[in-house]
Amino acid sequence: MPQSLSKVFIHMVFSTKNREPWLRPDIRAETHRYLGGVSGHHESPALMVGGVADHVHLLCELGRTVTQANLVMEIKRGSSRWVKERFDGMDGFAWQNGYGIFSIGQSQVEQVVKYIEGQEKHHQKVSFQDEFRILLQKYKLDYDEKYLWD
Repeated sequence: MPQSLSKVFIHMVFSTKNREPWLRPDIRAETHRYLGGVSGHHESPALMVGGVADHVHLLCELGRTVTQANLVMEIKRGSSRWVKERFDGMDGFAWQNGYGIFSIGQSQVEQVVKYIEGQEKHHQKVSFQDEFRILLQKYKLDYDEKYLWD
């Protein structure tokens, strides 16, 4: 086959450093748009970006020539610099070092979009830490609790 084709959906999750509530409501939507733009710039168009004050979820199509690690690195690096330059009082803003990426199928896209859209309501009952542990268990990922948080 002379042409290379790919359709891989990923659900990416990462938090602010120490899960501090940097993503205030007044900057959140613009920050989410920016995150989606950086993802798209790296050949991984975002289908949905959302979250709350201390973390984000990004659903995208992973570009055919992009690695997961490079995509996350570019999204975090570009957006961290942008947030600090764009909004007053954000000099201390940083993303956590780690992240979670989970593969999903085409049939799950709508469900994950709704999940990301419902983050505000979801986190009235469930902390980010518990949400992330649930995702790790759902995807049967082994982890050591002492390395999850920074």
